[in-house]
Amino acid sequence: MTAMNCQATCLRTLLLGALSLAAPGAVLASQPTTAATPPSQEKTMSEHPYVGMWVTDDGQIRHELLPDNRYDEARGTRESAYQGRYEVNGTHIDYWDDTGFTADGEFVDQDTLHHGGMILRRR
Repeated sequence: MTAMNCQATCLRTLLLGALSLAAPGAVLASQPTTAATPPSQEKTMSEHPYVGMWVTDDGQIRHELLPDNRYDEARGTRESAYQGRYEVNGTHIDYWDDTGFTADGEFVDQDTLHHGGMILRRR
């Protein structure tokens, strides 16, 4: 580590330490966070009736709704073509893929999902 790098690192450490004494919440708020599904919600989702594999009748589109509120979509021979998170409210599902694309759908019964003009069925 060069002297300049050490000085910058030491200065940052001192400033964060001083800031934490003056305003403890400010330092915590400045740290990166990762969103995690609370264990109670994860358990609930693993028991949720819509978790599992949903497939179009021709087998070309496959959505796997995972118990951690993530999904993995395969298209044709391309496995994991899209991945992201989802949220179910009643019979409505919202998708947010990892590239920023959003979509939604409706579970019309326990075994049928209407999504983006497609009909997917539970497998």
